[in-house]
Amino acid sequence: MLLVTLEIERTPLSRVDVGLPSAGELRAERRAARVRTEVALKVTLVTLIWLVSVSLLVGWGVTGPERQPGTLLLAALTAVVLPFVGAVIATRHGQFFLGGVYVVLTLAMVLPALSLVRAG
Repeated sequence: MLLVTLEIERTPLSRVDVGLPSAGELRAERRAARVRTEVALKVTLVTLIWLVSVSLLVGWGVTGPERQPGTLLLAALTAVVLPFVGAVIATRHGQFFLGGVYVVLTLAMVLPALSLVRAG
């Protein structure tokens, strides 16, 4: 009887073979999550400042004791600049979808800003 043995030399399993993330990958994931959270908080802060300041400036410019065109001009400038600031913050930190949303918002705010300037 002929007995043939086939020996295949294998290297022992490594972390790459198993599929578990390494310590460096875990640190990178935590760092990316922290950056995403910071970006979201900064963009949220800019958005809240934008909503409150434009509302107050338009309200003051329209119903104030004296009609002040400078206030409406400042409201129009704020209505365009602050969404652009949100887009810059998002895209500089690699969140391109959020940055694109804020670019579209900036472009959408151009017409209301022009109407505010004409009203002033």
